[in-house]
Amino acid sequence: MLFSSISFLYYFLPCVLLLYFAAPKRLKNSVLLLASLFFYGWGEPKYLVFMLVSIAQGYVFGLLIEKYRGMKRSKLFLTASVLFSLGLLGYCKYADFLIENFNAATGLSVPLLEIALPIGISFYTFQILSYAVDVYRGSVGAQKNFIRLALYIAMFPQLIAGPIVRYADIEAQLGARSHTLAGAAVGVRRFILGLSKKVLLANLLGELVAAFKASGEKSVLYVWLYAVAYALQVYFDFSGYSDMAIGLGRIFGFRFAENFDHPYVSGSVTEFWRRWHISLGTWFRDYLYIPLGGNRVSRPRWLLNLLIVWMATGLWHGAAWNFVVWGLWFAALLILEKLWLLPRLERCKPLGWVYTLFFVVLGFVIFDASSLGGAASTLASMFGGAGLPAATAESLYALRSNFVLLAAAAVGATPVPQRIAAAAQRSRYGRLALQIAEPVVLLALLVVCTAFLVDGSFNPFLYFRF
Repeated sequence: MLFSSISFLYYFLPCVLLLYFAAPKRLKNSVLLLASLFFYGWGEPKYLVFMLVSIAQGYVFGLLIEKYRGMKRSKLFLTASVLFSLGLLGYCKYADFLIENFNAATGLSVPLLEIALPIGISFYTFQILSYAVDVYRGSVGAQKNFIRLALYIAMFPQLIAGPIVRYADIEAQLGARSHTLAGAAVGVRRFILGLSKKVLLANLLGELVAAFKASGEKSVLYVWLYAVAYALQVYFDFSGYSDMAIGLGRIFGFRFAENFDHPYVSGSVTEFWRRWHISLGTWFRDYLYIPLGGNRVSRPRWLLNLLIVWMATGLWHGAAWNFVVWGLWFAALLILEKLWLLPRLERCKPLGWVYTLFFVVLGFVIFDASSLGGAASTLASMFGGAGLPAATAESLYALRSNFVLLAAAAVGATPVPQRIAAAAQRSRYGRLALQIAEPVVLLALLVVCTAFLVDGSFNPFLYFRF
């Protein structure tokens, strides 16, 4: 069940809101947990058992880790929890990838397991891992209330696409949180804006991407249109979903951390990754990079740490070699910046911005490829390889037809709309205009999004595969 679906917007969500706010305070967590389990089981009920077992082991091992903290047994229980979580993730996500590569290396024909990837398993696995590690470190106490821990792991607003929520950030909110009309209004506003980013920008950009892939008249211009459109599609798809998750959380009294901060205005790849999928980047920093030694080691070891982290980042996104190469692509750029390039980019901001966009767009071509050969072919085509013409009638038509969409997406990916709104807030008449216009605009956006969804428009969700 997608957030951007009629069944969620007009059936599931209204029912959950009615039950949640009608329930007494002591039962609100239970209502939200049951709704979350129903939400997850709606799409794939057989994989609900994976989540329930993961929650149970996180709960039991968390208690044991805390009970024996400071003793060898605590580390043993932490290791057991980590191995269980990673083992389940590995079985579901990477088993067939390993078998395929084993068969290729040995010439054998070991049959694939053909396991369908449970939705959101990468996200909730990382939440369980961070909880177990934080209990071991003593930065949080083990949660003794099973329902509260289960809700932290399974909460439907952030279950399938993040952001990756740290237990420490919402521990207090699981026990007591306030519900206000003002907070709910902020949440509704954020949700509708996220829904609009997904339906009115990401989906339409996705249609351009799909048209390119189906085209028999490729050209250099068309390949670049595809590359730019896909980079924008990924951003609006994922950031839109994060906005919806943050908005829903606010309605239910939770405050989730921001996950995107206008990454396409970055002046370096280093800055880009501080702004893109923030919850994932900080997770790898705190639970992998720093434990490996971070940058407080010799230079060769530091370089190895970066390579390990970014290879893991690539594999987290998907069990395929193009994701590994994508991770190493950014590792190479980050190493280059840290060793030499970053001070020079900081002295020339416009150059840094162009450089960042250029290499990020190329990186997303690798990300989207079905194979390494396909990625290499597309990258070569962008620079005149494969004998492609500069432009064709089809590519020029695609540019004319989608120019307004691409321009709107480009502006929407910057802080410009927020700055305009902030400037209006500084004047009395501007504030009045915003107070009148905002609810009308939000309602109009919801109506338009609904019309698109009722029409059965193109509505994929890219991060379901992660």
